[in-house]
Amino acid sequence: MECYHLPHQTIPILIDHLMTLATVIAPHAKGEKSFTYAPVAHSRDVVLEYNRTLLSLKKFFLPPVEQLLSYSIRNQTVSETIAEAVERIFFAVHSYEMQAILRLDHNMLEGHPEKNYITRRTGARFIGISFEPDEFHFSRSVGIRVEEMGGFDLFLNKVGEDYHLFVITDAGEKMLTGFQELAPVKSAGMFERHFKNKIKYHYNRLPEVLDHVYQSEVWQKVAGRCVGCGACNLTCPTCYCFDVMDTLDLSVQSGERSRRWDGCLLTPFAEVAGGENFRDKFSQRLRHRIYRKFKYITDSESTPWCTGCGRCTAYCPAGISITEIINDLIIDFQQQQYAKTNVKTTMTESGI
Repeated sequence: MECYHLPHQTIPILIDHLMTLATVIAPHAKGEKSFTYAPVAHSRDVVLEYNRTLLSLKKFFLPPVEQLLSYSIRNQTVSETIAEAVERIFFAVHSYEMQAILRLDHNMLEGHPEKNYITRRTGARFIGISFEPDEFHFSRSVGIRVEEMGGFDLFLNKVGEDYHLFVITDAGEKMLTGFQELAPVKSAGMFERHFKNKIKYHYNRLPEVLDHVYQSEVWQKVAGRCVGCGACNLTCPTCYCFDVMDTLDLSVQSGERSRRWDGCLLTPFAEVAGGENFRDKFSQRLRHRIYRKFKYITDSESTPWCTGCGRCTAYCPAGISITEIINDLIIDFQQQQYAKTNVKTTMTESGI
């Protein structure tokens, strides 16, 4: 793997170079404390040091609202809406974000491939960047290092005030053609970033924990604080549930069918005809979400479907922490195992 030294003052020059190749999407400041991924108009607007964006890159491949087709009742016609393929370079992306896209790839491509998603993914290139974990990040606890390079074409690792630029794929090497501001680095070491937020168990033990805590009091305890706003679902980079609806115009002769993001924490999510709701309690919906991230898909794919970005905790108006939920469930599990051990020991000593 080739590596180059890249002084921080040359980053805007690199971005300008990339903009000659394709549309560049990168982090921008939004207000005083928030960040968002947006197309780059001026390289000076790109933010390299940020904690997280409000919404993930998912919005570019699976839009929040998307028209699927339009129709005319009068003419008895239907016109399908086809996504347009465009070349895009996603710049300064964190490792947990890239891993979330790879998980979405699995969801969208397995079984019945989602063609609009595939079209938008085609032509996408990714350039990663290291970051300093804040109090909400816990990606290391789900097996994703800050310097995880899987899925990237290029990766920028900050070293002091400057960067080491790693060339990972042939596409990455091609993107650097004609860029002159590079000096080869013979030895480029990595150093481990410290995470303040951690899950107590290794992630591969979490499915076992969830096997034993379905009826845990933790669900009710946390549900007492939840307001059911769905912010955790809508900011999550790996949630992909959606609702489909038809909308007629005022003439009632034509309309469109669209899909929009939905979330299992929202009250109508599990509603069916007649008003029945299979998960009408916050505790049930909360439990379903946690099992979706650490149990159901994990059982078949052997990896958590949570990437530890911390968005659900950072943007929760009730201050609910996903790592606290998991750690409380681990404590519950440990207490159950301790109680079982004590019962067996007592029975053995009693000769039962």
